[in-house]
Amino acid sequence: MEYVLLIIGAVLVNNFVLNRFLGICPFLGVSKQMSTAIGMSGAVIFVMGMAAAVTWCIQDWLLAPLNLEYLQTTAFILLIAAFVQLVDIVMKRFLPALHGALGIFLPLITTNCAVLGVAVMNVQNESSLGISVLFSVAAAVGFAFALIIFAGLREKIERANPPRAFRGVAIALVTAGLLSLSFMGFSGLVK
Repeated sequence: MEYVLLIIGAVLVNNFVLNRFLGICPFLGVSKQMSTAIGMSGAVIFVMGMAAAVTWCIQDWLLAPLNLEYLQTTAFILLIAAFVQLVDIVMKRFLPALHGALGIFLPLITTNCAVLGVAVMNVQNESSLGISVLFSVAAAVGFAFALIIFAGLREKIERANPPRAFRGVAIALVTAGLLSLSFMGFSGLVK
């Protein structure tokens, strides 16, 4: 039951984009089309899950025993950058259309504060390796869930022809705010 609550909490209640406001840049930048949102979601799930496992191992087996915790952020960013490069190479080779559509936002996963935030939270919570990976994948699924819903809403709004003053970023921010409010309805679900 603890695992189910952890997953529900990470996906719905404490959604990293809509509740903690981490990862806003790719959330707004990649959500114009559903296909790019789905591609970015897959990349973030892979990077966040793998980064959680590796950062936990680096923290537990290297940084903590050698009292090098002050290097935590730098080490985590370097590891995340390595995974992003791996995803970039694979996408460029096997999914060139998606790679081109994601553009600058794929390398931005390196500095996506949601990915780094999950890795740091896992260390602060002193979770086991399994819990850390489960939480990270659930947080990434929550990010993907919010991103895909937001992309669908943005596509629908673009077809609705909003007033000129609300076109573009303005309507996107209003929509993101309303989506965030809807996710706040889950706040009493998990304590």
